[in-house]
Amino acid sequence: MSAFSALSQAGYRAHVRDKTTLFFVFAFPLMFLVVFGLLFQGETVDESGKKYIDYTAPGVMSWGIANAAVFGIGFVLMQWRRDDILRLIRMSPAPLTAVLGSRYLLAVAIGLAQAVLFLSVALLPVFGMTLAGTWPLAVPIVVLGITAFLAIGAIVGSYARTPESVAAIANCLIVPMAFLSGSFFPLDSMPEWLRTLSRIFPLRYFNDGLSAAITGDGSGRDMLVSCGGLAAYTLVFGLIAMKTFRWSDNS
Repeated sequence: MSAFSALSQAGYRAHVRDKTTLFFVFAFPLMFLVVFGLLFQGETVDESGKKYIDYTAPGVMSWGIANAAVFGIGFVLMQWRRDDILRLIRMSPAPLTAVLGSRYLLAVAIGLAQAVLFLSVALLPVFGMTLAGTWPLAVPIVVLGITAFLAIGAIVGSYARTPESVAAIANCLIVPMAFLSGSFFPLDSMPEWLRTLSRIFPLRYFNDGLSAAITGDGSGRDMLVSCGGLAAYTLVFGLIAMKTFRWSDNS
């Protein structure tokens, strides 16, 4: 068995055995979709007649996937560095690409599973989301979104020294970003300056791309802009993550 396969299987087993992590990755964000879907059942967002669930499902889904990506890699890097596992990996024959690749594969698999679960619930008759014919294009957008937020999580994991600090830093980044990027509430209800400010957040591009692909609320150009924005953030945060990465707390 290759190092990549062994690490991938080990990561998968560790993840499914941690019931608390499974709850916060899958059930916790899904609760927001259910609550918002029931509260605003049958209501529309604006005069265009767009159903509220068509707006909130892609937004809550992008927030849930981004949240899992940041917390997942942030906690892993912090724990591995604190317990000197990263230093042992560095001295082992396993290539670093296998280590990072296995974590990336696990994160993408989790994100796609989240997307399937969210869409399955949103399409139930009680919620009645409308699925556009362009929905398969959501897959590359999800992968790009995961990649961008993994880079953010890697930066968090490089600076944080305790689980509490990982949670604090990640929440300070993701929670305000979710509200200012339109994950929970329509951006049209916000002041113009806030709508303009939201364009500096990667979650805004994630929201817009998924909304355009899943519900047809946008054009092909909107999806390309979203993909370009996520790719740019991946490059920027990836370079920062490489510069800030530490093998141990003493280096």
